[in-house]
Amino acid sequence: WQSQPRKVALGEPSVRTAVARPARPAPHLPLFPQPEGVRVSVNVLSDQNDRPVLFVVRQKEAVVSFQVPLILRGLYQRKYAYQEVSRTLCQPQTKAEVETQHFYVDVSTLSLNTSYQLRVTRVENFVLHVATVAATGPFFPQYFKYEFPEEVDSVIVKVTSAMAFPCSVISIQDILCPVYDLDNNVAFIGMYQTMTKKAAITVQKKDFPSHSFYVVVVVKTEDEACGGVPQSATPTEGLSWLCTAEAYVRSVLFCLGIFLSFYILTLLIAGWLRGSADGLGLAAGERSLENVAGRPRLDSLSSVEEDDYDTLADIDYDKNVIRTKQYLCVADLARKDKRVLRKKYQIYFWNIATIAVFYALPVIQLVITYQTVVNVTGNQDICYYNFLCAHPLGNLSAFNNILSNLGYVLLGLLFLLIILQREINYNRALLRNDAHALECGIPKHFGLFYAMGTALMMEGLLSACYHVCPNYTNFQFDTSFMYMIAGLCMLKLYQKRHPDINASAYSAYACLALVIFFSVVGVVFGKGNTAFWIVFSVIHIVATLLLSTQLYYMGRWKLDSGILRRILHVLYTDCVRQCSGPMYVDRMVLLVMGNIINWSLAAYGLIVRPNDFASYLLAIGICNLLLYFAFYIIMKLRSGERIKLIPLLCIISTSVVWGFALFFFFQGLSTWQKTPAESREHNRDCILLDFFDDHDIWHFLSSIAMFGSFLVLLTLDDDLDCVQRDKIYVF
Repeated sequence: WQSQPRKVALGEPSVRTAVARPARPAPHLPLFPQPEGVRVSVNVLSDQNDRPVLFVVRQKEAVVSFQVPLILRGLYQRKYAYQEVSRTLCQPQTKAEVETQHFYVDVSTLSLNTSYQLRVTRVENFVLHVATVAATGPFFPQYFKYEFPEEVDSVIVKVTSAMAFPCSVISIQDILCPVYDLDNNVAFIGMYQTMTKKAAITVQKKDFPSHSFYVVVVVKTEDEACGGVPQSATPTEGLSWLCTAEAYVRSVLFCLGIFLSFYILTLLIAGWLRGSADGLGLAAGERSLENVAGRPRLDSLSSVEEDDYDTLADIDYDKNVIRTKQYLCVADLARKDKRVLRKKYQIYFWNIATIAVFYALPVIQLVITYQTVVNVTGNQDICYYNFLCAHPLGNLSAFNNILSNLGYVLLGLLFLLIILQREINYNRALLRNDAHALECGIPKHFGLFYAMGTALMMEGLLSACYHVCPNYTNFQFDTSFMYMIAGLCMLKLYQKRHPDINASAYSAYACLALVIFFSVVGVVFGKGNTAFWIVFSVIHIVATLLLSTQLYYMGRWKLDSGILRRILHVLYTDCVRQCSGPMYVDRMVLLVMGNIINWSLAAYGLIVRPNDFASYLLAIGICNLLLYFAFYIIMKLRSGERIKLIPLLCIISTSVVWGFALFFFFQGLSTWQKTPAESREHNRDCILLDFFDDHDIWHFLSSIAMFGSFLVLLTLDDDLDCVQRDKIYVF
């Protein structure tokens, strides 16, 4: 066993080739001022892997040791040996501005005759502003130092590469010795991310007592950790200052200003409409000269049940007769007591409020745990942020993504206030026995509207929770109430013309729960699973057929053992025997188009098997909603009805806003379907106020578009408020 120490002045450049036997120390060369980086590079020229050479670098406050060949392990315990190793020496804090520091290199080996080359060089631009890093492998880790200026509280460390960089780890560590700069220990302390082309880490001054930190770049032994086998390249490191406290305040005020302006605009429009005697509520009813001396109190709903009615035997017969008429009027499907229907639809609101509480509490607890794990471990591969535009606040890593969801909550609350005012006006009209309220227009039921407003607020809350730590396991938080909103909007459209036969809250929410169940199963098990896609496609097609039958016959059919026999009988008598057309042509056209679209979506899912199953499922719901809405508009115009100015303006403006919103949605700043390193290749800088990114703008615009869509549903049939219900067609 042979060993020799070498004494080297810290910072002096030298190159020495030697044989492993005692040698004299290298001569001292002129020093350059602190703080400068010093690298020790070793290349063992003899190929003796069974007798490695051990190098121990001893210096003030730190000891760095490594053997050559350097053995590192990758996935599945695969070993990699490197004959050349280069390490940057730690820079301990010094009291004097210029202080001569020395370090000793001890070389030991069992080999009797091994040649090696020892090189000590200065690291250019060790104090980081912008640096070009030529990291060629795990044996060549590098790190640089950054010192916070007095006026800067936080910075973003950006690492970019024009080409795909070898799978690497970018780590932020405090100025302490030793520095963890190997593939097998770089994740021990500090914050870190994997990268191929891009990485960005937000660093706050308060987290580093010395107001400085190291930026460590380590190439991993294998590229599988980043999802591929990229080519070599030269990355560039840089820093950009984050927003100041004033910028945070400005961004918050910007959000509040945008959405509170809708409150002001609503008040102005409501005042103008009230002054012009055409208000959002039942203005026509409020203007009635039909003064009734007595003002009867609205009956209590506590003892009213749907089973209290329809108890006579001829009621079912009456339903069959009415619902098989070729041309139905709203009066034919609004025969139940208004108290029964009011209670039935209020359950929608109370049920969704209960669901919201029980759903949101564990979600909030879970994302707080996620954020805590990220902060404690420093592993920034857990969450898929847009790191190039992530502004932290307190323990939150991306406050801007959370703040931009404020619109859903504020506009959802505004919609609830609008519905409340409408209901108050309607109840006042009922109290004075207003004829328009009692006999005219689409029957007013507000429970579904309250449920829609609540769902919009919950979408904002759960989207904010998702963006606390967006990743593969919690994406359903962001989409669950989107399914709710799509389902409730379709139910509201159907309820307008079919108040007596619309689905109950229990069955509707049970179906939505089934949709969310499939969403979770699809996210977890759907990727590349042929059996899952076959089962889902079959269920999708069968559910479409059953719903089509329910809509076509308006609930006057039974799902029992004789259903197949009755279907064959109808096909024989109507199609084969006499070739008669469908009795309800309009409904048949809608349902045929709906089945074509849904079968096409099922075929697309079965063939393509998209990775993002949750978005695919949401697309199915949105396509069906848009189809039904278009059918409703067309049939409304065909029936001789008109669209008033306010709903027309809402339709046009909402369509425009939806177009811009979808543009920003499809920008794709991150994606949890890929590895964290591949996801960061999509990261982009802020585009609004240097604080908000493309996805934040999607939040702004989509919340406004959803609010506008709700207003369309609310005001679409205001032209019928003075039309008798037996003159309003059902479609």
